[in-house]
Amino acid sequence: MSHKRIPKRKAAIAAGSVVALGAAAILLPNANASQDGASDDTAAAAPKTLKAADASDLASQVAGLLGDAFAGSYYDSDSQQLVVNVVNGDNNVIVQAKKAGVKVREVANSMADLEAGAQTLKSEATIAGTSWAVDPRTNKIRVTADSTVTGTKWDRLESTVQSLGSGMATVTKSAGTFKTFASGGDAIFAGGSRCSLGFNVTAGDGSPAFLTAGHCTLAGDQWSDAEGGQPIATVDQSTFPGDGDFALVKYDDPATEAPSDVNVGGGQTVQIAQAAEAEVGQQVSRMGSTTGLNEGQVLGLDATVNYPEGTVTGLIQTDVCAEPGDSGGSLFTQDGLAIGLTSGGSGDCTVGGETFFQPVTTALEAVGATLGAGGAAGGDAGAGAGDEAGAGGDGAGAGDEAGAGDEAGAGAGEEAGAGEQAGGEEAGAGEEAGVGEEAGVGDETGTGEETGTGVEDGSGLTQTN
Repeated sequence: MSHKRIPKRKAAIAAGSVVALGAAAILLPNANASQDGASDDTAAAAPKTLKAADASDLASQVAGLLGDAFAGSYYDSDSQQLVVNVVNGDNNVIVQAKKAGVKVREVANSMADLEAGAQTLKSEATIAGTSWAVDPRTNKIRVTADSTVTGTKWDRLESTVQSLGSGMATVTKSAGTFKTFASGGDAIFAGGSRCSLGFNVTAGDGSPAFLTAGHCTLAGDQWSDAEGGQPIATVDQSTFPGDGDFALVKYDDPATEAPSDVNVGGGQTVQIAQAAEAEVGQQVSRMGSTTGLNEGQVLGLDATVNYPEGTVTGLIQTDVCAEPGDSGGSLFTQDGLAIGLTSGGSGDCTVGGETFFQPVTTALEAVGATLGAGGAAGGDAGAGAGDEAGAGGDGAGAGDEAGAGDEAGAGAGEEAGAGEQAGGEEAGAGEEAGVGEEAGVGDETGTGEETGTGVEDGSGLTQTN
């Protein structure tokens, strides 16, 4: 059976401008007064149209302006406006927020109330198979329980939610089970498991490295770009479970070229300029070695997920699908912002589901690495995205010219990795595998009969062979 890969769309690189809060608040007194004596305050206070990439910066500025009155924000992709929730706000402060260009919405629950509710859930309902995150669009805590939460576990969760009071939280059931996903971006292998490379970075000592999911490193410290291949990188730091799900893996060859881009298949790459905070409502893309390129929306921030292996905090919740082998992979925007690393979730790319991601910004800060314009090693070809790349193009799994350098790589060059010419037809990410010529990002791809991506360890997004 042949699975032909068809790229979803060509990445467009655009530079977003930062919205200046101060400038937006300056008005000339009585300028252009109308015949009834009203000034132009109404026009000046109209919400601005802006890109999602600019919404996070503006939200941070307005949050500082509003103080305790700030109750979260989200990006309305239909109107392309930032919506800011306000509770018990001073009218003058609200007017200033409106002048900054946001749409102000009065709500009942303060951030302090919502955070207190999340703390109650943590102390009384930390149950494997549950998650929660503040949803600014509903001004409530979004609680999700997977299919394993039944009987006394469900009763305990439901009673805890009810104890928070009316209008504080919603509970939904997921048909699947929460699990970690080992795979993402270009395929990487260790200890019989497959994960995905997230983003190439520069470690604090200046050496080339990449980020992936922390739970992936449970399979081993040494990683290769081909199943059964020679190691090309070694784990330097890793966190899972606990305050995140991320790892810094350093390339063994200090001369490795590790460009800041994401291989999205079909010979196309998205150049990554910098890391950025996620914003609820933001449109995002995910790349993984099992299911290739998929898109969706950010649903929640600072999510807590109770995996079977333990609780992980501080994650991004989305509706982007993922499957085993996608863990560690890149969550990004099409204009070049690195957002997250695939952690886990429920469902698959047939029925959908909830998926959680480690924020890149907090991972970089924790491991002391830089990305993109911040100092990632450069090059015209490289790890996970050469000029002729794909998640397995005609000649290679991740770039005709390189993987993480001419002869090696983080994902596959012409002479190494997961392509048709290396790793072989029988390789874990070769022609018949997760990211080879016939698989990876195709319309008919995934974890089917011909891909060799079946899961045997029940860990979710980590593929074992």
